[in-house]
Amino acid sequence: MSMARTILVVDDEPTLRETLADALAADGFRVVEAGDGRAALEQFRAEAPDLVLLDLMLPELSGIEVCRIIRAESAVPIVMLTARGAEVDKIVGLELGADDYVTKPFSLRELTARIRAIFRRVEQAAAAGGPTVVDLGDVQVDLAGHRVLRAGHEVPLKPKVFELLAFLVRHPGQVLSRDQLLEQVWGYDYAGETRTVDVHVHWLRSAIEPDPGSPSLIQTIRGVGYVLRRPA
Repeated sequence: MSMARTILVVDDEPTLRETLADALAADGFRVVEAGDGRAALEQFRAEAPDLVLLDLMLPELSGIEVCRIIRAESAVPIVMLTARGAEVDKIVGLELGADDYVTKPFSLRELTARIRAIFRRVEQAAAAGGPTVVDLGDVQVDLAGHRVLRAGHEVPLKPKVFELLAFLVRHPGQVLSRDQLLEQVWGYDYAGETRTVDVHVHWLRSAIEPDPGSPSLIQTIRGVGYVLRRPA
């Protein structure tokens, strides 16, 4: 699987960048590198990588700005590297459409495991069967086209928010715990960081619920998690 995958590594620390590139290459990935935000965009457009590993603190353009620009052009998976305790940066990165984040310092084994989990989800989504368009009242979810329509108008969703909706849609009426959603949508154990799920559910409700403050489609099961209720 990994031989055909190209990863763009973006970090302004040459030693760390070299370490990451060597580890990913040893794991079978093709690696391209950039040391600042502008170079990252140039490499992204030239190489069309399968995944971007993106540091937040960059010269020229910040990682947040690079993430915003890439996400406007592509749905390529983005994994952000953040400083320990930079909670605001993590949330901003996820809000802009990053698929995941890794907090420095991190183990190379953990990082490669997360990258492989993302690629597995991409492959599973491509191979998933069943209906490609699901009606939820005035909301239509086009699973194959990665589009959501509400009353005939397209609703823009960040990639990870759409993945969460797609998983819920494929399991209607099933109560899903936050840990289950973390494992199935994010692809690995977030070690109890269930706030990530709650934030994405909030964004999803704001996009598709007629009344996000009193949701009818995605309901909270207190002490457990969430369930998607299809309209009668």
